[in-house]
Amino acid sequence: MMSLQVNIRRAQPTDIPEICALERVSFVDPWDERTFREALAAYPETFFVARNNGDLAGFVSGGIEDTGEEVYGHVMNLAVAPEYRRKGIGWQLIRRLEREYVILGASGVQLEVRISNTGAQEFYRRLGYREVFQIAAYYANDEDALVMMKWFRF
Repeated sequence: MMSLQVNIRRAQPTDIPEICALERVSFVDPWDERTFREALAAYPETFFVARNNGDLAGFVSGGIEDTGEEVYGHVMNLAVAPEYRRKGIGWQLIRRLEREYVILGASGVQLEVRISNTGAQEFYRRLGYREVFQIAAYYANDEDALVMMKWFRF
């Protein structure tokens, strides 16, 4: 796989319209603009965009949770524009997000993926994520989610 080097930076409110447009072409039950604005307001340090010559190539939105005993990251949303897929951009976005989680003191990262989305599951496996359990009827269409987790070891 050829890896395209893109500019990754923290998302800004001005990125939201393009992020919403990418979300709509990427998912059957896309987040709406309000949800993205809330995510950016709540977690500005863990919301990144990848740009290539001004084009939005992809984005990742993450959260951070502190249980009192442990801090862990949560990959909430990841999408790569169709013309930029299979060029290493999703990998670069996840790696950038993971670096931020380490800085914030997280011991690991979790995410949910559709049980039918075997391509995404394989992508996350290659990045070191492992299945931990399933959540029944997690998505709007009642599809189950596979919860995957990656622990940081230092």
